[in-house]
Amino acid sequence: MAVEIPTTIRTLFSHFPLYTYPPTPSPYQAQPIRTPTLWVHPPRAAKTHKEPSTDLLSSDVECLKWQAYLALRFSQAPQPTRVAVRWDVSLSGVLDGRLPNLHVPLDTVPAALIGGSEGKERKVQDDGEGEVLPAHHIPEWANGRLREENGEFEGYRDLDARDESRSWVALLEGHVHAALTAFSPSETTLLEAVSPDPSSKSLLSGGSLSVSLNPPPAPLTGLLSLLPAYGERVDLHAIEENYRGAVKALSDRLGEDTWILGSANPTPLDALLFAYLHALLHAKDKLLRFEVERRENLVAYEGRIRAIVANAFVPYRKQV
Repeated sequence: MAVEIPTTIRTLFSHFPLYTYPPTPSPYQAQPIRTPTLWVHPPRAAKTHKEPSTDLLSSDVECLKWQAYLALRFSQAPQPTRVAVRWDVSLSGVLDGRLPNLHVPLDTVPAALIGGSEGKERKVQDDGEGEVLPAHHIPEWANGRLREENGEFEGYRDLDARDESRSWVALLEGHVHAALTAFSPSETTLLEAVSPDPSSKSLLSGGSLSVSLNPPPAPLTGLLSLLPAYGERVDLHAIEENYRGAVKALSDRLGEDTWILGSANPTPLDALLFAYLHALLHAKDKLLRFEVERRENLVAYEGRIRAIVANAFVPYRKQV
């Protein structure tokens, strides 16, 4: 039964006519994804995506962790997989609102990761657009690509080494990350300090300056203040002393070993350590650079891994 619209309402609607237009074809044609592509923050020397730098290592330490992770994982494979890298993706279009993301062909994605992390297998038509994975799904994708798991010890030589790695992760993501953020902040770390995202997950951990410090810094305003608590009291001298001690401890523990903790092959901790060493050696602050530069084993370690990581990536425009 049709309902007649009252004359008054019809008269009102007549002043706001609805026009329809044929669809406008988009000039943009999505390029089929053939090569796994990591979306990162730009390298230091990069100017534009049209003029890519020969240095493909991201200037953001979080992105660099994952670049190193992929490079070291694939370096041990019989046929190493080269990954494309691009930095022209807007943050408004990335998963979790932060980089890196990994764009991969659909046929390389484990079924549990297709369309989300619910773990439910479903059929997806492969239209060439592939799948975009957030950073915390990269290890599972790498395992599927290499058809292997890290095992009970996660690549470390034994259970004790695996447990010890947790302490070094805390040291790097704590004292070293705090010094890097306080004395040589990048644009991305400044953004995290203003609006940290506690729900985000990095390779092993991470966060803003307040998250890195233990105990966290006290607010600028006291309990008796009429103003609400805001800002943070950061003891820069303590951060500096903790940083010096952390770098010395890392140098002593590495010694003359090829990989940290004496592992036979690279581990996630090696990717993490390289990312921080690379960031420190390119930091604006002289103190940060000096503490690493004066230790030959750390400099040699960073240079050796840098060559592996740089060789594992190609510019996005050159993918085949």
